[in-house]
Amino acid sequence: MPTQNLIPIEKICSHYKIEYSFFNALVEVGLVEVKIYEENTYIYQDKIGDIEKIIRLNTELNVNIEGIDIILNLLKKEVRLQEEVTTLQNRLRLYENN
Repeated sequence: MPTQNLIPIEKICSHYKIEYSFFNALVEVGLVEVKIYEENTYIYQDKIGDIEKIIRLNTELNVNIEGIDIILNLLKKEVRLQEEVTTLQNRLRLYENN
């Protein structure tokens, strides 16, 4: 398995100056999906934005992992609701034009 789209967790921990145990806690809660390859732990490169958001919530706002889970779930729900509003507005415009 090539690791070209994967970033080692050790590299992320050193870059963002966070503890490895923080990532373990994120994995346990299900906030981060990791891949284990040849006894090394990686995250997908396209998930780095989510990781940065989690780190900022934790370090800048002192939100614990459970709070981060709640915040991320609410943000996902907001996006779904906004998509639903857009869909309903489009349907309403269709009926108003007839």
